[in-house]
Amino acid sequence: MAERFRLTLGQMNPTVGDLGGNADLAKRAWDEGRAAGADMVVLPEMFITGYQTQDLVMKPAFTLDAMAHVERLAADCADGPVLGIGGPLLQGGKLYNAYHILKAGRVVRQVLKHELPNETVFDEVRLFSPGPISGPFDLGVVRVGTPICEDAWHEDVPEAMAESGAEILIVPNGSPYYRNKYDTRLNVMVARVVETGLPLVYLNMVGAQDDQVFDGGSFVLNPHGRIARRLPVFDEDVTHVDFEKTENGWRAIEGEVAEFPDEWEQDYRAMVQSLRDYLGKTGFRKVVLGLSGGVDSAIVATIAADAIGPQNVRCVMLPSRFTSQTSLEDVAEVAQRLGARLDTVSIREPVEAVNGALAEVFAGTTPDLAEENIQSRLRGVILMALSNKFGEMLLTTGNKSEVAVGYATIYGDMAGGYNPIKDLYKMRVFETCRWRNANHRDWMMGPEGEVIPPRVIDKPPTAELRADQKDSDSLPEYSDLDVILEALIDHEKSVAEVVGMGFDRDIVKKVERLVYLAEYKRFQSAPGPRLTKRSFWLDRRYPIVNRWRDPS
Repeated sequence: MAERFRLTLGQMNPTVGDLGGNADLAKRAWDEGRAAGADMVVLPEMFITGYQTQDLVMKPAFTLDAMAHVERLAADCADGPVLGIGGPLLQGGKLYNAYHILKAGRVVRQVLKHELPNETVFDEVRLFSPGPISGPFDLGVVRVGTPICEDAWHEDVPEAMAESGAEILIVPNGSPYYRNKYDTRLNVMVARVVETGLPLVYLNMVGAQDDQVFDGGSFVLNPHGRIARRLPVFDEDVTHVDFEKTENGWRAIEGEVAEFPDEWEQDYRAMVQSLRDYLGKTGFRKVVLGLSGGVDSAIVATIAADAIGPQNVRCVMLPSRFTSQTSLEDVAEVAQRLGARLDTVSIREPVEAVNGALAEVFAGTTPDLAEENIQSRLRGVILMALSNKFGEMLLTTGNKSEVAVGYATIYGDMAGGYNPIKDLYKMRVFETCRWRNANHRDWMMGPEGEVIPPRVIDKPPTAELRADQKDSDSLPEYSDLDVILEALIDHEKSVAEVVGMGFDRDIVKKVERLVYLAEYKRFQSAPGPRLTKRSFWLDRRYPIVNRWRDPS
């Protein structure tokens, strides 16, 4: 009979700082592995602390506490399979990103991450010291190499492990989502199995932490690059994978390959999951948001309903003298279709009161943006009052196009704790609404069907802060604006290159100017889920004071 090795994968959702809770999750996966007769149970990178910790891991008391939890976990998992779990290691005055191997009640081995990512959302060079390339550890049945996340993106680490006797590669990851990232991961890991001739297990975590969403999608590759197993994206999953020793080495026995959703579903799931976890992990159970009758607030309300259930969503209409009857009707219909609560609080009298208080100071001036923004800021005051009174987190509703050019009022509609559509350009907002109307999944807690009326999607966008106002009065049409923004922001193209795409130079320069001027607003804005490689915050770090403009 051929030799067999059973591996249990714990694709699970840790919480940063919840050391005891994360240890309990690891123990749960280990219990399932032991019941299934596993030889080894593995959890993702930095699992005991949650990921990413940012500077929290630089606090010695935190790291020592995490290490103590790993020691206790080893004692709790003494009688059964070997357990592999990611966590920090403070040793010899240096801090490492380590993978701890627990066996027979002890930590018997610690593999240290060698390649430290220092790009996009990662600052690991700032946090950790690089460890030496480690050899494999011997489980008796098989020798396992463990390149930790970034290590597997560099061919030298897996190759060194293979050359020193590894027979299977297990890659524990904390790999956050961005659109279409799975294809990149898969291509890189296929290259590793081709180079080493070894089967490879790519284990990722799920769940959200602040702006980053971990999408799971763990997979197992055999040496020819064929997928033997794939776990679902975004869902927790504890799966057992069997390996068999053949004359050509170890091979994973093929099993279920979970269905892989398209990018629209993945983006939407990322927004729902990020909000669900942000609320759950910070202790909020309900949300409140301003519902204006426009497409942005409608999709945010829908995301909230899908994340925590419509019964936990309070929508608030805050009409002014510029609010149209159409908007009033659309707000009522969105709330009714979702099954969410709707309150109406008029801002007419508060606006008149503030204008009256400012009349003497403003005397001799012409009404302009200042008066318009009073309306938005009073809405923010009222929404924050409701948030404080009822303990409901206020959601903001500005899309990436508005966030990019500052077409949102600081201390007004930018007030709030989380923005589910912060990394979604306006044109993708429209399409996301249409996608959600046509699709429902079992992870959605909101109702099925057409929850956003087509009229809300199709009508011209307007802030309704003055008579007959439309967004296109101040900005290019969103179909053009988004292309310009994506070129300037996501691809860092020069003004000349964007003009070469067919746009008027004056318009491109105007957009460029607005993007730079709005940096101070983004610095103070609510976090939101990262959907692209150029999301605002860690992916794109620009100075607030900046006089440079592209001369091209």
